[in-house]
Formats: sequence, C-alpha cells, structure tokens
Amino acid sequence: SKRGYNSKWRQARLGYLSKHPFCVSCMMEGRRVPATVVDHIKPHKGDKKLFWDSGNWQPLCAPCHSRKTAKEDGGFGNRTSNVHV
Repeated sequence: SKRGYNSKWRQARLGYLSKHPFCVSCMMEGRRVPATVVDHIKPHKGDKKLFWDSGNWQPLCAPCHSRKTAKEDGGFGNRTSNVHV
C-alpha cells in the first residue's frame, strides 16, 4: 500500500483487466491465458506519474509477471536487465 497499491489501484486494476483480459506475453505465443496482473512495462520506482500512466500498463498472467520481474530485479540467479516480456 505504501508503494501506491491501494484501493484506488485495485479499482483501476479491475477496470483495466476487464478491458484487457488476456496476458499479452502468452497471446504473442498464440495462447489465450487470462491476465491477473496489471504490469508496469517500465518500472515506476515510486514515480507516481509513471505509476498511473495507463500507457505504461500491460496485462500479464502471474507466471509471466514473475518471469519479467525476476529478469528486471535479478531474481532466480539472473543479472538485472532492461528486458521486458
């Protein structure tokens, strides 16, 4: 909630997912997988303007979001990068 993920975000997230119901990453592979996460394409790092810029949002399923976050943050033994799913 400190990072902006509050009730206002939850409401925006639900509205976005209702208009963009499928994971964009899976769709590029020919699979229709329901999106459950609204991802910030470019990490906002606390920048409220970037946080609320819906042009910086994309619908992802949880596994794709986890992979993208791990690549960006260097998780799972990966080095950090600017690679986006």
